[in-house]
Amino acid sequence: MGMAWGDYEERRYGGEEEDELDENDYKTQKDAVLFAIDVSASMLEPPPSSDDRKSDKDSAVVAALKCAHQFMQQRIIAQPKDMMGILLFGTEKSKFRDETGSRSGSGYPHCYLFTELDVPGAEDVKKLRDLVEEGEDADEVLVPSKEPVLMSNVLFCANQIFTTNAANFGSRRLFIITDNENPHGNDKQAKSSAAVRAKDLYDLGVTIELFPVSRAKKPFDLSKFYDDIVYRSSVEEGDNSEEVKTSRSGDGLTLLNSLISNINLKQTPKRSYFSRMPFELAPGLTITVKGYMPLHQQKPARTCYVWLGGEQAQLAQSETTKVDSEARTVEKSEIKKAYKFGGEYIYFTPEEAKSLKELDTKVLRIIGFKPLANIPMWASVKKSTFIFPSEDGYVGSTRVFSALWQKLLTSKKVGIAWFVARKNANPIMVAVIPSGSLNDEDEDSTAPYLPAGLWLYPLPFADDIRSVEIKTSTKPADELTDKMREIIQNLQLPKATYNPLKYPNPALQWHYKILQAMALEEDVPDALDDLTVPKYRQIDKRVGAYMAEWKQELADKAKEFMQLRATKRELEEDDAEERPRLAKRPKAAAGSASSGGQMSNAELKAAWENDTLKKLTVAVLKDILTSKGISTTGKKVDLLERLEQWIEEHT
Repeated sequence: MGMAWGDYEERRYGGEEEDELDENDYKTQKDAVLFAIDVSASMLEPPPSSDDRKSDKDSAVVAALKCAHQFMQQRIIAQPKDMMGILLFGTEKSKFRDETGSRSGSGYPHCYLFTELDVPGAEDVKKLRDLVEEGEDADEVLVPSKEPVLMSNVLFCANQIFTTNAANFGSRRLFIITDNENPHGNDKQAKSSAAVRAKDLYDLGVTIELFPVSRAKKPFDLSKFYDDIVYRSSVEEGDNSEEVKTSRSGDGLTLLNSLISNINLKQTPKRSYFSRMPFELAPGLTITVKGYMPLHQQKPARTCYVWLGGEQAQLAQSETTKVDSEARTVEKSEIKKAYKFGGEYIYFTPEEAKSLKELDTKVLRIIGFKPLANIPMWASVKKSTFIFPSEDGYVGSTRVFSALWQKLLTSKKVGIAWFVARKNANPIMVAVIPSGSLNDEDEDSTAPYLPAGLWLYPLPFADDIRSVEIKTSTKPADELTDKMREIIQNLQLPKATYNPLKYPNPALQWHYKILQAMALEEDVPDALDDLTVPKYRQIDKRVGAYMAEWKQELADKAKEFMQLRATKRELEEDDAEERPRLAKRPKAAAGSASSGGQMSNAELKAAWENDTLKKLTVAVLKDILTSKGISTTGKKVDLLERLEQWIEEHT
């Protein structure tokens, strides 16, 4: 099975040998997205002028191209190995490949391949940026055709693009952006031909996603044409967002933002982490499931060494050579893997090392059930894996899986399971935890960016738990807790839920901003728009008064505490004076740092009345003030003033 997420997951389940692969598993886990944008007169029509700052400023075509431009930039950052292309249809000009290509534009009338389906490069970003931001349309590609375009040609053109450029990609998607709900009217032959081409794409493994544009609150009727073109995601694939969302302007949401929002929902493809996993619910009852990883930490791409001796920078290939103590090259056949134990190396042959890991076959096996409350939030030792049913191995898996999911969800229980991700992988214990659907009554508790289903929540073994010494902290006063509760309640996130979709990683964004500026010969930005920075003005407006009250309450409590501590010390000193003295108390030395804290209140009052306090040194004065819980900052004059004021108030 091909691993989709790099060496982290290789270490995650600990296996080195892969199990036997089938044809589907050979497909690389990469994504190819082709934007198909309708360039019709209505799509090019500018929006009506308005004084509202939130109103639309761009035509639907320009908004779609800006959306594609942003998508391309995000793709370079998040998925640098994935492909993207832009196909304009309904244009007066036609272009499929370059003149040296296999086909000319005449084969697909009114279809213009603006950006070839490929890994986005700096030139592609520049070209699209010039068209979107600068309005440079030197080739006049944004000119609508006078006659309608056949959607069968558009879909067949997309078929050829995917077949040629992304033949073995695990995910291939066609994003259609249009405002025409019925491009062929009553022409049944044209509709039938388009439906056949759509079925060809579906059989090829290409998913068609429709992003309809609607104006003047007029609904986009899918039944007129696109119900036969767009194949909705089946339950097996675990897609909860089957509804086709329409992008419309007005109501404070521009067409561009609406398109970006709807496309972002479809931006990340479903990438199977493992497939055809046997899920044993009981002896003799087994279904098959697929595994996905919806959450994966993104990091900047690793640096590489390049050779700069030619006209262009070329990647430098590295080789590793192993040598012995005498600098002799060691052949691979001479090396064995070993473990260090007791100061000695215990080595194994490849067959012996492989047999050490053969504890069980690839399986997910339920061994019992527990209440959900018994699984603490700290128990996960690794990130969770999302599983969903697959009919590949056992027919009826979806119905059995759904029954288990609903039962766990309603009874608030979890399954405890034995999990071996693949052959020769280290087995782990997992909790099978259900996640709620967005259609449930408890809607606020479900993250909108995560699917509903079952999750494999890795649990620790006894060897994984470390002993940590925890010291209990001082319990704050109830009044402080009550006032802080008001602050927290007024600073909660929307729906009291953290939505990571709203907070791009600032370090990652800044890294690629710099690379983008250098690659596109742009000015290096001075700063980054960091969405993780708190909005201090809003915070002050919302809880500023509460925070001022809390700070005052804290100051009052601190003052009470200091006075209480000073009174306690006075009582201890008075008790010491009443005890019989075994030896005559030595006369307090002016330079003694310890004598000041031992002076009784009576001695301090006598020194104050005799005006001899000023003879005490600064160290002694600070020692006395500290014993009384009074600040010791400032010069000697300030210390004397504070001490005299205390004596006058307390003696």
